[in-house]
Amino acid sequence: MPHPYSHAKKAHSDSTEGIRLQKVLAQAGYGSRRKCEEMITSGQVEVDGELVTELGTRVDPAHQDIRVDGSRVHIQDKYVTLALNKPRRVLSTMSDPKGRYTLADIIGDGYPRIFHMGRLDYDSEGLILMTNDGELAQHVMHPKYEVAKTYIATLEGHIGGNVCRRLVRQGVLLDDGWISFDHCAIMDQNRDRSVVKVVIHSGRNRIVRRVFDAVGYPVKRLTRVQIGPIKLGEIKPGSYRVLSETEVKSLEKEVGL
Repeated sequence: MPHPYSHAKKAHSDSTEGIRLQKVLAQAGYGSRRKCEEMITSGQVEVDGELVTELGTRVDPAHQDIRVDGSRVHIQDKYVTLALNKPRRVLSTMSDPKGRYTLADIIGDGYPRIFHMGRLDYDSEGLILMTNDGELAQHVMHPKYEVAKTYIATLEGHIGGNVCRRLVRQGVLLDDGWISFDHCAIMDQNRDRSVVKVVIHSGRNRIVRRVFDAVGYPVKRLTRVQIGPIKLGEIKPGSYRVLSETEVKSLEKEVGL
């Protein structure tokens, strides 16, 4: 007599009911959908005690037992995405062995399994997005999508418009290759300092600071004010807000979800 799950597996595979197994795993934080597909085909995933290696398999996570390498997959009842204003001298991590202030100190413990999508360096400030939706996080951070990020930088010195234009048209050569801005505009300046607005897609580490260092205008203050369609707005330093469903959908659209 065949195992009762053999019928269920075929039914879920052939119907449009349920959610694709790889999507469930990705949303539960097991990595990108491609990585989750590899976990399925390599025999790491069980549903209701039966090994599942078929990528078309659909499941009902509310009523079926899904396990990866024997450990139960905990499905989020509700996804939440936060926009947080990171102050200077706060680490873009959820913990620090040295006891320094982190993102977890700002959001508290009300959002289990939440993590940040990208970072800001210790002395930079502004918008950081956080979520408990693993698939959304993978897409936002994946180099393939290179979500545009907007910064306001206060520079040492009086930068010329010709320098800004060169950083867009030509770029500069750094240790890890050429890089250019998508947009660079002078907002305010005097003899000793300049305030510029920069848009860049690259997620390289400390990229805005490194670019301006390379052309002789060190960054004194750097604030990220927008990631894709999501703006920092009126969020006060050290505070956050929950994104609306409309905002989340606009972000998903930006990264191909």
